[in-house]
Amino acid sequence: MDSISRLTFRRFLLGSQGLWPGRRFKGLKGVADVLRQTEALQLDPLNIVARSQEIAMYGRVLDFKPGHIYQMAYEKRSAFDYGGWLAMYPMEELPFWRTYMKRRGEYGRWGTDFARKNLALIKSVKTALKERGPLGNRDFEGAALKEWSYRGRKDTALVLYYLWLTGEVMISHRKGFDRYYDLRERVAPSEFHHVAPEMEAEDFFARKSISFMNIMREKRFRYSWQDAIMRTVSPREADRKLAEMIEQNMVRPIRLEGSKEKWIVLTRDLPALEALEAGRTPKAWKPLNTTTDEEVTLLAPLEMVSARGRAKLVFDFDYVWEVYKPLHQRRWGYYTLPILYGDDLVARLDPKL
Repeated sequence: MDSISRLTFRRFLLGSQGLWPGRRFKGLKGVADVLRQTEALQLDPLNIVARSQEIAMYGRVLDFKPGHIYQMAYEKRSAFDYGGWLAMYPMEELPFWRTYMKRRGEYGRWGTDFARKNLALIKSVKTALKERGPLGNRDFEGAALKEWSYRGRKDTALVLYYLWLTGEVMISHRKGFDRYYDLRERVAPSEFHHVAPEMEAEDFFARKSISFMNIMREKRFRYSWQDAIMRTVSPREADRKLAEMIEQNMVRPIRLEGSKEKWIVLTRDLPALEALEAGRTPKAWKPLNTTTDEEVTLLAPLEMVSARGRAKLVFDFDYVWEVYKPLHQRRWGYYTLPILYGDDLVARLDPKL
């Protein structure tokens, strides 16, 4: 297969994300299956009609209950949440992420300078967690910060965030959306404590960065990969990596109708693309109940298929999440959600009205 139509492009993205042609996952197990299918579940604290991550699951999982996400991550330990771009990932990925976490502790604002300047406080917080954990930010007195920080108002809050970014602590559980931290070895199952070799981790994130997007502009690969591995990747290195993945039959270049750009997909996804191009729905995508032709689906505001400009690219549909825009700049509403019907976005709804 060398090229795909716009219709195939749209249906492939929706189907790969578990949003079309209907819910094919069910219950608590289905939530974990969705996480693996979509590569990540972005988290957001705002709760208007539901949190973004819950809306995302309602559209994919039959018999979904909001508590399923909590159970998956904090009771069954099948997932962990991490990152400045806060998301949940499958727990079995932790060894690869620990390579990333190690680099977070070596570079940038949260690198060795932060550790050196806060050595005594870091030791104190770790001791408290060891003796009394899990603990939340409010369990530490801390000193008020002289400058405002999005990460907290106390010095201990910044230390907790640093320890979390560098993988020394993990989120044990939440109350509401407040985090409670504990030492990594008391949260993650023992089989996931090791750090993956750096080359294996970089290979893993090269694949994951493409899988997350399902189909990716070739020129974007370099930036996605370097963000994922926490180091600079030159254009030449990115080209070499892509050539290697193509040679290994892991990645396939593909053309998209109406686009002059180069696109890439994982080779494992070619059967689904071929079925869609032939007018068939992949067997693995068979809905358990109703289809998107029989009911509409509200898409989450952070949905990969429609957020950050993708609604225009994929559906030729104007959509911007306006929750952080001043009232006078809003076009549609505070918490507007796109409405999926069939394989297309057909309307918007502001459930806060």
